[in-house]
Amino acid sequence: MPIRILPPQLANQIAAGEVVERPASVVKELVENSLDAGAGHIEIDIEKGGSKLIRVRDNGSGIAEQELVLALSRHATSKITDLDDLEAINSLGFRGEALASISSVSRLTLTSKTAEQSAAWQASAAGREMQVDVRPAAHPVGTSIEVLDLFFNTPARRKFMRTDKTEFGHIDELVKRLALSRYDVSWQLTHNGQSVRRLKAAVTDEQRQKRVAMLCGRAFAGQAAFIENRYGDVRIWGWIVQPQACSAQLQCQYSYVNGRMMRDKLLNHAIRQAYGDSLGPEQQPAFVLYLELDPRQVDVNVHPAKHEVRFHQARLIHDFVVSALADALAQLRPVAVAAAAVSSGYAEDHVREAAGGGYRAHGGYQAHQPAAARVNRELSYWQHSNNAGQTDTAAQKQIAATTADTRLAKPLIARNRYLLQQHGDDIVLTDLAASMAAYCAAQHISPVPLLLPQRLKLDREQTLVLTQQAGMFSAAGFDMVLTDDTLIVRAVPDWLRHTTLSHWLPLWLTQLAQSPHDNPLFCLLSMLLNANGLDAARLLESCPQLTADAHRVSVPLQLDASIAFLQEQIA
Repeated sequence: MPIRILPPQLANQIAAGEVVERPASVVKELVENSLDAGAGHIEIDIEKGGSKLIRVRDNGSGIAEQELVLALSRHATSKITDLDDLEAINSLGFRGEALASISSVSRLTLTSKTAEQSAAWQASAAGREMQVDVRPAAHPVGTSIEVLDLFFNTPARRKFMRTDKTEFGHIDELVKRLALSRYDVSWQLTHNGQSVRRLKAAVTDEQRQKRVAMLCGRAFAGQAAFIENRYGDVRIWGWIVQPQACSAQLQCQYSYVNGRMMRDKLLNHAIRQAYGDSLGPEQQPAFVLYLELDPRQVDVNVHPAKHEVRFHQARLIHDFVVSALADALAQLRPVAVAAAAVSSGYAEDHVREAAGGGYRAHGGYQAHQPAAARVNRELSYWQHSNNAGQTDTAAQKQIAATTADTRLAKPLIARNRYLLQQHGDDIVLTDLAASMAAYCAAQHISPVPLLLPQRLKLDREQTLVLTQQAGMFSAAGFDMVLTDDTLIVRAVPDWLRHTTLSHWLPLWLTQLAQSPHDNPLFCLLSMLLNANGLDAARLLESCPQLTADAHRVSVPLQLDASIAFLQEQIA
């Protein structure tokens, strides 16, 4: 047979076989386009499980009239322009195949308006050669896409569709995953005219936690611990359920890489390995985790539906995830064991060890997993190698900004506890533990309610300390109720909201019982900052006045001697 170029519609239908698996696949592609367009509100209307109608409407930037025809063409995209863009993709879409593929197996209508246009325009694809008809329309700034009669011209594909209930269940699950990837977007989902989900934009930490509880269930929210771990520009954060709370039923298992939802085999293997023997063969891990790294270090162009990625340093990323999560899970051990460790002096030694490490994890003050030091060294080498060819690293830029401006420069944070700032030729060193303790003692701190009140069992000594220091706790921003030996914590100061309360509070009370004359807040801040249980940068964000009111140690040093001075002060 002679070699021929395929007709456009046939080529698009072949591409649709990879991209459009079912109605949920269409919703995914359309919503990702909305997110890439900067939408802050997305409405999704479904009829008959998506087989009759899929409509996605957003308030994004819109598509210009002269680009509507191009938007429905294959290999047309605004996301990338050259090979360099392909190697560092920040957008969700980039292939330029979705709209052309969808329009080849449905009746698609695209209506859009940009802020610069006086009127909206509507485009629809029809005919064997996929001609696009463009006409004026009424529409606010943004885009609406209607997909009617999915697979109407491909009967074989339509036969594989399940019931309307099943297909909509896949769409609802997809919207849950998307809503957990973008807390700053408000979402609305309807099916056959009935509202199914209505989510407001979540801009505060409390609102984000409420969204997690709403989408993953209160059981998940009640058992999951917030974790955060970072080394250089590689960061993992989110919520993970401790092993004893995991069940055989499949719960929330959502992972994201640079905001892109994933079902990546490497990540799933790393998460399961982090649980180790603490998880039985019949138990399923539960998590909502976000991995962030340099886009140049991850290739998203390896799967048509973009469900999987390829890490350039796959083994290293795998080990980082295992080490970070295993460390966090190990710190979720019973409080009684941790308290016993404090009384024996074990935890104090390892607080100092943690203070010297490169990890930042909320909660727990134990030694890191044995692999953590190795992972740190390899990450450091990897990131140093990546930056070797650059003339300005982040640190160089920060030093340059300090030397170029004689005013108070942006502070450098060392050991997660000390601030290094410059006033002209003077170096100012600030101990955040002492400064924050003095700051809290000087004014009344407003409590911030917890999403779910924490219940803790206290022993006799801890209860005694709590009653003796009741005034201090109230002034520092705590709202607590003590009933017999059970403490109910309803609110904490804003700077403690992201810490693991159930871990450090019993340790703190035990420490105060053993050293009743110590400053309580200084003891708490020293313990949290030294063990990376409280992020110094987040502490400064919640208390911006702290740098102005801090207890400072000033010495007349030149900038080139600042590093040696800092090492001497915090060694």
